[in-house]
Amino acid sequence: MVGSSSRTSPGWPLFANSFRPFFLLAALQTGPSVVFWLVAFHHQVPIPTTFIPLDWHIHEMLFGFLPAVITGFLFTAIPNWTGRLPIRGAPLVVLAMVWLAGRLAVTFSGYIGWIPAMVVDAAFLTLFAAAATREIVAGANWRNLRVISLVMALLIANIWFHLEEHFQGNADYSLRFGISSVLLLICLIGGRIIPSFTRNWLVRENPGRLPTPFSRFDGATLALSALVLLAWVIDPASMITGAGMVLAGIAHVVRLARWAGDRTGRERLVLILHVAYAFVPIGFLLTAASVFGSVPVSAGIHAWTAGAAGTMTLAVMTRASLGHTGQTLSASVATHVIYVAIVVAALARIAAALMSSHTEPMFHIAAFGWAIAFLGYAVAYGPLLVGSRWRALAIARPPAKRS
Repeated sequence: MVGSSSRTSPGWPLFANSFRPFFLLAALQTGPSVVFWLVAFHHQVPIPTTFIPLDWHIHEMLFGFLPAVITGFLFTAIPNWTGRLPIRGAPLVVLAMVWLAGRLAVTFSGYIGWIPAMVVDAAFLTLFAAAATREIVAGANWRNLRVISLVMALLIANIWFHLEEHFQGNADYSLRFGISSVLLLICLIGGRIIPSFTRNWLVRENPGRLPTPFSRFDGATLALSALVLLAWVIDPASMITGAGMVLAGIAHVVRLARWAGDRTGRERLVLILHVAYAFVPIGFLLTAASVFGSVPVSAGIHAWTAGAAGTMTLAVMTRASLGHTGQTLSASVATHVIYVAIVVAALARIAAALMSSHTEPMFHIAAFGWAIAFLGYAVAYGPLLVGSRWRALAIARPPAKRS
C-alpha cells in the first residue's frame, strides 16, 4: 500500500486520515453489538457463527473493535514518528473493507465455514501489521517496532482463537494472550501520551508539579508486566502468577501517581486518560485476588477490557478527533456524557462480576452505558470525521486558529 503524494487529500474527508473511518467504524460496530449480545444472551437469539455465542461476543470485542481503534490511532501516529506521508485514500478504503469483511465472515462463519472465516478475519491485522512495519522501517524509526510486535502478537492471538475454538470448543489460552497484547499496548502507548499531554496542559494552565519523565522504573514496570502476563497466559492459577500480579499492580499504581493526574481535574480530555489507566492496576490486583480465590476471574478481565481498553479508546478517539480536525482541545457537554457513560459501564461490568446474585441490572447498566458512550461518540463526532457541514456536537468552541 502507498499513501497519497501530499499531506492534503482532495478526496472524501472520511478517508483523508486513518482515524476517521476506523474510529467511526469501531464506534458503530461495538455500540449496537453489545446490546445485541445482551438480547441474544437472555432470549437465546441464534447467531450464525461457528463460535459458541459467548466466544463470538469476546472475539468481536477483542479482535474486531479494538484492532479498528488501534489501526486508526497508529496510522495517525506513525507519520509523526517517521516523517513519512500518511496512508489515505484508496489504500485506506481497502483496509476498511477488509475489516468489515472480517466482521461479516466471523458472524456468518456457520454458513461459509471456520477456515474461510479465519482467513478473511486474519487478513486485516496481517495487512495492517505489514503496512505499519513498512512505514516504520522506511522511516528508520526502529524503537517503535516494539509497538508493531504487539500488533503481531494480537494477530497470532486471533488466529489461535479460531484454532482453539474449532479444535477444543473454547479459547482460553488465546483469549488471555490477546488481552495481554492489548494491555501491553495500553501500558506502552499510555506511558507516552498520558504524561506528555498532561505536561503540555499543566505547563500552560496549571504550573507546578509535572509528570515524571520516562525512567528505568517505567521500563522495569513494563518488563514486569510482560513477564507476569506471560505467566498468566501459561498458568493463570499459579500462586507465582498471583504474587506477580500484586507486584505489577502496585508498580502501575506508583507509575500512574508519578504522572500528576490529580492536578488535571479542570481538563477532562486529560483527566480521562488517567482514569482509563487506573483500570490497569485495578485489573492486575483483581486478577491477583482471583488467583487467591477471593473474586471471580472475570472481574480482573473486565477491569482490563471494559475499563482500561474501553475508556482509553474513547479518551484517545475524542482527543485525536478534535486535535486532527483543527478543533479546540476542550471537552463539550456531549464529550462529558460519553466519558461518564463509559466509566459507569466499566464499573457496572466489574460489579456484575463481583456480585454473587442479582447481577442482571448491572449487566444492563454496563451494556447500555457502553452503547451510549460509543454511539454517542458516533453522533457527536461523526460530522467531524466525515467532513459534514452539520455542526458536530463534539465542538465546544470555534475551531482553533492556526498560525
